[in-house]
Amino acid sequence: MTAHRAPESVAAPAQPVGRTVTAALVLAVVSGFGWVAGMLYTVIQWQS
Repeated sequence: MTAHRAPESVAAPAQPVGRTVTAALVLAVVSGFGWVAGMLYTVIQWQS
């Protein structure tokens, strides 16, 4: 009995998608650091 397999994809690997995901994660991390810095600035200003 022969094994039935799906045909191999001839499309290029999903490298551009990976690059987009990486860029989105970097942007999220930078935004997170900015948010934390803003919160620290606000708390410091409240203290003075």
